[in-house]
Amino acid sequence: MVSKEKYVVKKICCIGAGYVGGPSMAVMAEKCLDINITVVDISEERIKRWNDKNIDNLPVYEPELAEIILQRRNKNLFFTTNIKDSIKEADMIFISVNTPTKLEGFGAGFASDLTWVESSVREIAKYANGHTIIIEKSTVPVKTAKIIKTLLNSNKSEDSNCERTFSVLSSPEFLAEGSAIKDLRFPDRILIGGDDLDGIESLKILYKKWIPEEKILVTNLWSSELSKLVANAFLAQRISSINSISALCEVTGAKVNEISNSIGTDNRIGSKFLKPGPAFGGSCFQKDLLNLVYLCRYYGLEEVANYWENIITLNNWQRKRISKLIVEKLFNTVSLKKIVILGFSYKPNTNDTRESAAIYICQDLISNGAKLLIHDPQVSPIQIEEDLGIRQSNNIHDERKGSWMFIEDIKNAANQSDAIVILTEWEFYRQLDWRSITNIMRKPSWIFDSRSVLKPEDKKNTQVNYWEIGQGYDI
Repeated sequence: MVSKEKYVVKKICCIGAGYVGGPSMAVMAEKCLDINITVVDISEERIKRWNDKNIDNLPVYEPELAEIILQRRNKNLFFTTNIKDSIKEADMIFISVNTPTKLEGFGAGFASDLTWVESSVREIAKYANGHTIIIEKSTVPVKTAKIIKTLLNSNKSEDSNCERTFSVLSSPEFLAEGSAIKDLRFPDRILIGGDDLDGIESLKILYKKWIPEEKILVTNLWSSELSKLVANAFLAQRISSINSISALCEVTGAKVNEISNSIGTDNRIGSKFLKPGPAFGGSCFQKDLLNLVYLCRYYGLEEVANYWENIITLNNWQRKRISKLIVEKLFNTVSLKKIVILGFSYKPNTNDTRESAAIYICQDLISNGAKLLIHDPQVSPIQIEEDLGIRQSNNIHDERKGSWMFIEDIKNAANQSDAIVILTEWEFYRQLDWRSITNIMRKPSWIFDSRSVLKPEDKKNTQVNYWEIGQGYDI
């Protein structure tokens, strides 16, 4: 039997090379130079891109990520599809696979789909060797660790003579896309949930290489699993709250930025996540809220479930409100009108489009007959086509109702356009020559600034109508 002494970690395997696994292991490789880290994934294309000599072709865009990959790749950081050997050689395994919302069956539309977690655990049970510390890094429902332990105990290794034991821990990520590397290097806190003190200590030893020990919080498994869902639910709640106030500001003459500043100075409330926008997006907020709603209903807490579900309802209302407002301002029709869309990722400094408000607003405008010219510094036309479910037009002068094209030259696209809609606050858009752009738009024209990108001087001495989210005017 394996002695219950402190487990020495020399090799780490991370299952899942996506938005969590890739950046998380890159920073761990940067900080733990004496540890060999292997990131595995079943997607050959994804692994190929992580190993691509063209560093601009990484599957995940995050500021400073490419630099770390260049420094550590093939030294102590490796990307491979060889799951069997990676698991067999690992002392510690992070599970960082996708846990999307179920699309069918019991809990469809709310519960998390643990298909990839289960398949990962079965692979671990099959190939693990000796003692292995398994860490939930993916966002999972409460009690998932119990499922993992059951699967491990119920499945035998290929080698019947192989002596195997496991520690199962939870250490959820609290990353904000666009600042993930900074969040990993300087986290607000690190959470470790578990009941195996030796396994917990082994993980703490790694984190303590760059994180002060007072920032490493230890809880039981269930508190750790639930903390990620609750954290995202509270953040989403703040966004929906300020977005609801932005609508009220627009009809009363108040200004939402002044409201945010006023209440943000109250130290009981704080200033973060009080900036309005077209709606929250990304892979976590809606998925985790839905999961929380499902858990509450599962345990008979209907009123609690309704409370959290209403945050999603308000989020959906916000993006639909903006779509309708655009159509109304353009004389109640956008049919065959040329509209420039600036930004498709759900936030700046990432190429992630999951649940981006831009998807829904663009679909609404296309279904109403608009011709969209879409720009984003990091999102590819292929990704936009996949998200919209509509093939890209090849001709900017296409006379078909309801079409879209990807554009590189914003000024050329703005020529004779009826409107510009800003949906992502890329810094690049703040630096545009807005006066020359507005001069060549077809009059009367509109700029819809859902992210408060334009500065007051950008709006002076132009013949363009402006709508800025949450900005009421004297009425």
